[in-house]
Amino acid sequence: MALKITKDCINCDVCAPECPNEAIHLGPEIYIINPDKCTECVGHYDQPQCRVVCPVNCIFLDPEHKETPQQLREKFEQLQSKK
Repeated sequence: MALKITKDCINCDVCAPECPNEAIHLGPEIYIINPDKCTECVGHYDQPQCRVVCPVNCIFLDPEHKETPQQLREKFEQLQSKK
């Protein structure tokens, strides 16, 4: 699944620089994760780095974007091939 930032986000700006896929950007009110780029850090790290650094624990799995580990790996490979 892609991840999603909830309304509890305090716009501290620590998550965006940690995203290896550049999937996180500032939205109108809070940070937003682009589900097309989010691989939950599969291919880069053992766990999502945005969740590791988030001081308010506001980043969760997005039930609207369910993906298997294999699908996340394939998305990672696709994103890498575009670089």
